[in-house]
Amino acid sequence: MRLTVMCVAALCASAAAADAVELPTRKAGLWELTMLRAGSATPEVTMQHCTDEATDKQMTANFSPMAKQNCAKNDNQKTTTGYVTDSVCSFGGSTLTSHSEIIGDFNSGYTMTVTSSSDKPPPGMPPNSTVMLQAKWLGACGADQRPGDIVMPGGFRMNIKDMEKLKGLLPKQ
Repeated sequence: MRLTVMCVAALCASAAAADAVELPTRKAGLWELTMLRAGSATPEVTMQHCTDEATDKQMTANFSPMAKQNCAKNDNQKTTTGYVTDSVCSFGGSTLTSHSEIIGDFNSGYTMTVTSSSDKPPPGMPPNSTVMLQAKWLGACGADQRPGDIVMPGGFRMNIKDMEKLKGLLPKQ
């Protein structure tokens, strides 16, 4: 579970790092997010995220300071098919170098691929990894959902607006 939360945070931080180019907000509603990790014992994790314009902007605003504080390099570009970010960030005494590509649109679906290498990976984790996030818009959020709700595998639910709880799970510098 902690690894899944860290991966979500890392993907959000990569998206937030592109604030100089500013990513568009996603279409309001329920998004299915499937995270694929090459070579992992659990290679696929699927979750759902209920969002709206304000929530997407808040996610960027909350993660952007973390990215600016921890990243010595953030080169962001808009491409003909999406966005590219190259970054070098430090977390918990480890340096993470990553290349992110986002292809697609923020109304129906997009794919974000993050290739990274760490000089001191956490125990049991490889130094190099590729994580792909496939996002697909499903429609309106459920009646029992509010913007920011994420339903993780096994039904665990959290709200992304509770960013302080998420930040507490990240390694300390």
